[in-house]
Amino acid sequence: MAKVELFVNGRAVTGEAEDRTLLVHFLRENLGLTGTHVGCDTSQCGACVVHVDGRAVKSCTMLAAQASGSTVMTIEGLSANGELHPLQVAFRENHALQCGFCTPGMIMSSADMIRRHPNGLDEATVRAELEGNICRCTGYHNIVKAVLDASDKMSKAAVKAA
Repeated sequence: MAKVELFVNGRAVTGEAEDRTLLVHFLRENLGLTGTHVGCDTSQCGACVVHVDGRAVKSCTMLAAQASGSTVMTIEGLSANGELHPLQVAFRENHALQCGFCTPGMIMSSADMIRRHPNGLDEATVRAELEGNICRCTGYHNIVKAVLDASDKMSKAAVKAA
């Protein structure tokens, strides 16, 4: 058994896990953070995306023990002070939600994308960067619209703040 120490969604957590336990299973089973989904077990679908030390990571590709000592943010930690994150608002406002299974991974991947492109995004970039996330319900049109909407609002808010 490995001792796993993480800083998850703003709080320190410690637990034990078998050496082979994937981060996604540790988050879901040990910490009860079920917003991170297991979709394919092959790192194809992106439903398990979380942020590890500020970067988007498919948590089905990382052992919990490998993540020990890291800061992890899941979809549950994205909102702040009871307010939805701008991406969560944009997904709701742009009807980018269908069954919702892919939504946490889409939002977490998109948040990382926006962080890396703070001056805004274009449709081609969003579509290319979301290739690692699969939605079985839609043609991605409203998901792309939501990401572009959030990116636009977040970049304008950053300019105002500066």
